[in-house]
Amino acid sequence: MRVIRVDASTATILLTEAPTPKVRDRQTGEIAKDAVSGEALMTIGVVYIDEGESSLIQVTIPESGVTDGLTVGAPVSLPGLVARPWQSVFNGRERHGIAYRATAVMPGAFQMAQAG
Repeated sequence: MRVIRVDASTATILLTEAPTPKVRDRQTGEIAKDAVSGEALMTIGVVYIDEGESSLIQVTIPESGVTDGLTVGAPVSLPGLVARPWQSVFNGRERHGIAYRATAVMPGAFQMAQAG
């Protein structure tokens, strides 16, 4: 499926869940790996606020992209943020959603309101 770049330049993104390993198989505890590099993957929770609307999303990041200085509740930056629509059938039920991925997560800054 198509990957859609997300322009987060006007958004405020706040960290709601610290980075944790992304589990590929809950039964075995196997950690998910990047299909190309083989690097372990991490997930974070963020609230994405833009144009007066907010969404809670989970974002996958390679382990090497997790930087120091992250604080839950503080703004973060997500370079290379993309969205990928997905769908699957599990136990006869169709499921669908949007998976988010970024190349890194690093401390960010609050967006300044534009005077108008």
